[in-house]
Amino acid sequence: MQIITDQSLPAFPGERTVITIGAYDGVHLGHQAVISHVRQQAADLGARSAVVTFDRHPASVVRPESAPLLLTAPDQKMELLEATGIDAVIVVPFNDEQAAESPQSFVDRVFVRCLDTQLIVVGEDFHFGRHRDGNVDLLRKLGAEKDFDVEPLELLPRVDGVGEPVSSTAIRRALAGGDVTRANEMLGHVFEARGSVVTGDQRGRLLGFPTANVEVPNTISLPADGVYAGWYERPSGESYPCAINLGRRPTFYEHADSSLLEAHLLDFDDDLYGEQARVKFTHFLRSERKFDGIEALKEQLDLDTAHASQLLR
Repeated sequence: MQIITDQSLPAFPGERTVITIGAYDGVHLGHQAVISHVRQQAADLGARSAVVTFDRHPASVVRPESAPLLLTAPDQKMELLEATGIDAVIVVPFNDEQAAESPQSFVDRVFVRCLDTQLIVVGEDFHFGRHRDGNVDLLRKLGAEKDFDVEPLELLPRVDGVGEPVSSTAIRRALAGGDVTRANEMLGHVFEARGSVVTGDQRGRLLGFPTANVEVPNTISLPADGVYAGWYERPSGESYPCAINLGRRPTFYEHADSSLLEAHLLDFDDDLYGEQARVKFTHFLRSERKFDGIEALKEQLDLDTAHASQLLR
């Protein structure tokens, strides 16, 4: 997969493209369905397939006070897009200047001159450009002038009976409720948080449950505070089953400023400090709560690790 960051030059000289465009946060099942259609249409037309996306979520620029937390860090998003088999990802820098660009100018600069687009595939509710002035009708009008077609697709419905499509917003909502099973169903892959393993206060080791304290960027959407089962993946690719505590540790702290992600790897004893971790959430075990002393907490941790082991076996 090519990653193209310079839109001033033709991406595929002498070749036309079938494209889609969007933030693609999470690269969920709805995104995957659109990309699959793009690849099929490109194969039928003898064209290249491409995703046009942005180097940050557009909302972080146009409405930073209400911008959503991200389901995927930039590197993970690129890995997930590459796994779809798409030919190229065009990464458009999104800043104040880009936010002010008219839809007509964006189409001419990116879709026409850079990509020589033959077909654009988008969701039926698609909007783009300054003030979200661009939509499917405008794309069709511009396509008649610039020699490209537009195909709007119905949004992928959820399979759980909820009357809304699969979306990044619905996935964030599921995570906020601790429902990682539902979130993973809509993602089509296991939700994971990435970060560096940092030194903590060593309480887990003193309790007999050493943990990797994973420092996740504050731009990432995390599940609700609680205890989960999942997998810890090391940079080597080795994966270990783990019990995950995400929370403020009320047994020890009255008022913690933020939640901490701790992963207790099962049947593992080695130094993880400083390495990059990928923590994958597969099952919700229980909500976080305050215990009446260390022994009560240790008894619950025994139950948590046994439950996690059983689910992940």
